[in-house]
Order: sequence, then structure tokens, then C-alpha cells
Amino acid sequence: MKKTIFTKLFTVNLLLVLFAANASAQEANDITVAQQKSLSIDHKVTFKLKITEIEKPDSVAINWIIEPYVAGKTVEQVSAFPKSPDANGIYQQTLTFPDSLMGKSVRYRYSAAQGNYDFKRSLVLERDQAQEKIESWGYVDGLQNKVKKTVMLFLTPNSQGEITEFAKPYVGITTDGKPIKNLFPIKKTGISTAPIKYAVTAFLESLNADQKAKCTFPIESNEWRRWHNIEHWPRAGVGLEEMNKSQKNLVFAILKESLSTKGLQKTKDIRTMEAYLASLVPDNKNLGSEKYWFTFMGMPSDTEPWGWQMEGHHLVINYFVLGDQVVMTPTFMGSEPTLIETGDNKGLRTFEIEEKKGLDFYMSLNSKQMKIATLFQKKEFDFNRSEAFRDNEIISTTGISAKELSKKQQNALLDLIAEYIGNIHDGQAKIKMEDVKSHLKETHFTWVQSDKIDGPFYYRIHSPVILIEFDHQTPVFIYDKSKPYPGPVKPHIHTVVRTPNGNDYGKDLLKEHLELHRQGIKH
Repeated sequence: MKKTIFTKLFTVNLLLVLFAANASAQEANDITVAQQKSLSIDHKVTFKLKITEIEKPDSVAINWIIEPYVAGKTVEQVSAFPKSPDANGIYQQTLTFPDSLMGKSVRYRYSAAQGNYDFKRSLVLERDQAQEKIESWGYVDGLQNKVKKTVMLFLTPNSQGEITEFAKPYVGITTDGKPIKNLFPIKKTGISTAPIKYAVTAFLESLNADQKAKCTFPIESNEWRRWHNIEHWPRAGVGLEEMNKSQKNLVFAILKESLSTKGLQKTKDIRTMEAYLASLVPDNKNLGSEKYWFTFMGMPSDTEPWGWQMEGHHLVINYFVLGDQVVMTPTFMGSEPTLIETGDNKGLRTFEIEEKKGLDFYMSLNSKQMKIATLFQKKEFDFNRSEAFRDNEIISTTGISAKELSKKQQNALLDLIAEYIGNIHDGQAKIKMEDVKSHLKETHFTWVQSDKIDGPFYYRIHSPVILIEFDHQTPVFIYDKSKPYPGPVKPHIHTVVRTPNGNDYGKDLLKEHLELHRQGIKH
């Protein structure tokens, strides 16, 4: 009897002990889980990449850093993908980051063999959340492969990259790689170019033999296509800094005769802003109002083709002349910053009108039209597609057609276009606008912006005879370097004007002229 009672008591106590132990174990487990949630172990990010831009890519990898970048301390890490993609053509790699980095920004770019690099991207490491990046090389819209960003090319003179690029047939900017023909016939405009010819002749006659030798080239020279926006580019020609006062007056007279009053003032404002930028970053000796060079292709003539080029940071003008016809593209104009806050020129703004008119036009669209016009609803990158060395770029037709606009909206679009074309001499601008109007129904307007209407944006106007791009860009010189590198900002603007379908640099006119000359036909 006592044994039975003892056995029962022992069993009950044992159960109580086991229950308590289980409870303690469960409590401990709950605490552990809670600790893991608040102090999680290594965080994983999976990268999935598809490559269609490179034939037979090899040695594909992710190159990354934790921001902010600190010179002399930050080391770029390289994590290789498996040698081959999966059955769907996707390269996949998972990176692990410690909990201490949660909330930090990772800046990364994809690479492949033989010096191929994709553009830089970024992500913020998020606590307690699995992260996955599904991307295509060269595109910003995942695997849709419809939206590209700016990727600068740096083809230094006589480099293998430049030789390879210039060996390709020049076709111009097109929508499908095939230029539309017969858009730019040789014709009489009735707008004399004699004042431009006299101004250039006077300047060339003021140069000594060495100066003239380094700034004059044949009309078909590739020197036309060697321009770049960046401040430290190796440039040909004669620079403002090496000209005497008389020569400077003569070269500015070329701009006065070639451009409208408004266009001339824009070049002055950009150069003034460059002087201000130089004062903000005094260690950069490649910046300043006189860091501009001039070259001349062909010799000034009433009947033969010729032209000139002005090149420097945030200001590049290509100016082709044939008889009384003029082509002033590619033209690149930009600014960082866009407002002078101190000094003698305090209050000067650049690109205020181009910015306002672009936004006003977009805001004039109804919700349905806005949806059609919008290419992408994130402005995390630069989007210009027609900057340096993009002479043969294929830019598909996107956005809203002018055919879908009201008459009032069409007039507003033409007014926006005129803001850019109006930089050329007034008479030539009128001729060009007539050309633009004749192709209005084939003109499209494209918009890129994030949710905030007061945030940075990009717009493109594209027709068979004109391509205009306006882009708020990521900063180069002015930003807080103690923080992660920011996305696009309003105080840095790039604009580009092109003549699609083969007539940048007047090349289509030149081609027709040379063919007529070959046949012995005068025009």
C-alpha cells in the first residue's frame, strides 16, 4: 500500500518536473527567438541577373561596397556568380551580410570578362526581411528590358575602343537601326550664313601657325565625334586660356553670329556657372569659365561644307554649314549647380525655363495621357541616351504621340521644342521649326519621375527630325560625401539636342553633297 502511494507520488513529481523543464525549455526557446528577431544572424540578399547585352558572357560577378565610400579605406568586394546561368538564363548568387550592417546602403554593379561593367545600382539592407534583386544587365526595369539608363562611354582618342566604334558604319540615332531616308535634302533657305563665315575667317587669320595646325581638320574628320562633356577629357583644338584678348573677342564673335541672343546668353551663363563651380571645388583644376576649346572642320566657304565645334564641361556645340543651311547638333548643355548663391553673380539660374516648361507640359496632360507618356515611375538613375559617343544609338519610340494631344497641348509642346531650337540663329531656328512642325504627328513625349511631382525628372521629345533630352542627374561635385551617394538631384542638369536619322554633324547633307560632287552636279 505504502509502495503504491510512493509510486504515485513519484510519478506525479516526475511529471511536474518534466512539465517545468518543458516550460523552461519553451521559455528559453521563446527568448532565443525573440533575441534572434532583435539581433538577427547573417542577412541574405539574393541577386538574379539576366544578360542579353553581351554575347557569351564569362566571369560574371558582383562588385560591391558598403556606403559611404571613404577614400583609402573602402575596398570593393567581388563575388563571382556560378560559371553558367540556370535553365532560364539567370545567373544567381546569394550574399550574406552581418546584422551590424542593417540599414546600410550597398552600392554594386555587375561585371563580366574583358572589362565589361554594368551601371552602378544600390540597395538598403532591411532587417528581418529576405531581399531579392531580379535584374537585367543594362536595364532598370527588371526582366522587362524596356528601360535603359545613361551609361557614359569614354573612348579616348586613338584608343582601341574608339577605333572599333568609328569602324562601324555611321547611321545616326534611329528607332530600329535603320535611318529614315530623304529627310534632309540640300535646299536654299534664304538665310545668309556669310556673317558666320566672315567671323570664322577672321578668327583663323588671327592664329599663329601652331594654333592653326592643332585646330583645323578635314570636313570628314572623326574629330567631330570626339567630343565629351566631362571636364578632364583630352581635347583637341585651341583653348580660350591660350588665346590673347583679341583672339577671344574674335572667337566670341563666332558665337554671336551663329547663335540667337538667347542662345549666346545661355553659353555665357553656363560658363559663369562653371567659374562658380570651380570656386566650390578649387582642387579641380579642369574647371573654369575658360576651359573650352574650338576646332574647325573644312574651311569657311560659300559653296563647300565646313563647320566648327566648341567643347568643354557642360557645353558642347557642333555647327555644320553648307551654303545657307545649318545643322547645330549634337548640342550638349548642362549645369551643376543651377543656382549661384554667393558672389557677383548671386541669383543666376540655369535651365530654369527648360525645367519649368517641361514640367508644365507634363502637368497639362490628363491622367490617361500621363499614364501613356510615363515610361518609368522611378527616377533613381540618369536617363539621357544620346550623350557622347552615342551617335548610332537605337532609341525606341516611347511615350505619348502628339496625335493624342489637344491643339493647345500641341502648341505647348512646340513651344517647349522651340526653347531648344531657339538657341541657334533666329533665321535658322525658324527654318528648323518648320521642319519640326511638318513631323508633329510623328513626335512623341516621354516622361520619367517618381511619385513626388516636385522631385527630379527626365523628359524626351523624339521625332524623325529632332531628339531633345532633359535630365536631372546624379551629382558629381556637390553632395554630402559622408552619406551614401545620392540619386538624381535637381541642381544637376544635362540637356542634349540631336538630329536623328543620320544628320548629326550635318552628315546626311555632307553625304548628299559629296555624291553630287562625284557626279559633277552643282547645287
